[in-house]
Amino acid sequence: MAFTTSTLAEKKNKVLFILGATGTGKTKLSINLGPHYPAEIINSDKIQVYKGLDIVTNKRALQIPHHILGIINDPEYDFTMYDFCNHVVESLDLIIGNGHLPIIVGGSNSYLKKLVEDPAISFLSKYECCFIWVDVSLPTLYQYVGKRVDEMVQTGMIDEIREYFVPGADNTKGIRRAIGVPELDSFFAIEKKSGIDDAIKENILKEAIEKTKQNTCILAKNQLSKIQNMAHMLGSMVYKIDSTEVFETLLRGEDYKHLHQEIVIKPSKEIVKRFLEETTDGFRYEKYSNENGKHAPNGV
Repeated sequence: MAFTTSTLAEKKNKVLFILGATGTGKTKLSINLGPHYPAEIINSDKIQVYKGLDIVTNKRALQIPHHILGIINDPEYDFTMYDFCNHVVESLDLIIGNGHLPIIVGGSNSYLKKLVEDPAISFLSKYECCFIWVDVSLPTLYQYVGKRVDEMVQTGMIDEIREYFVPGADNTKGIRRAIGVPELDSFFAIEKKSGIDDAIKENILKEAIEKTKQNTCILAKNQLSKIQNMAHMLGSMVYKIDSTEVFETLLRGEDYKHLHQEIVIKPSKEIVKRFLEETTDGFRYEKYSNENGKHAPNGV
């Protein structure tokens, strides 16, 4: 089934967005949704556009076609909002031309804001959009972020970042903007130096890892603020899913997969199903809030 405009001239092509702060499960949701439709994913993470740092940037195995992922080989290249918007427009033409559903996924919300608000692009005038926002309460997300950084260290994050260490390099541009790279500079600068006690080196490494956790939490908080502002602007196009309970279960070390299916995957499938089946004029996001602030469409 193709989700493109073929009969009604006034009918817009549809685009699905998956929003969320770092670590909230955006990629996991897209991977779960993608196989149920003829879909292709457009990456909207400004660091994942670079080749490399797969552990740091949490790149996943590609189960469905991806666009704007690992396309920049030069770690120094400054991938701008304008680069992003141009690549998205090109990717949309390809995906829609294939008769597939574009799913835009990633955490660079300032880039997404530019895409949907820029009058020169007129994105919301050209496309009918659905935004699924996967949210996790910040205290719970902060705990998970710490756990995830520890797991990244265990799977080789330090060695991965070491390959990108250049003394005096500008960590505000290119792939070196990735959280973890600037934080570990102080460790790599003294790692091979003789005359420095190993215990001191170990403490500097621990401090760098802790700083990585802290800065990831700061990033999550800033991302949440941007998403809230964007959701206010987009109004009824945004559907919020509260995944806090799933993450609390995960952090307790309990089996969370069934809960994730019921709280995140199942309602997401329903909202996408309705979005794709209804005409532009026939579908509206009817949200309600329960006592916990969770939002759901009528009937879910």
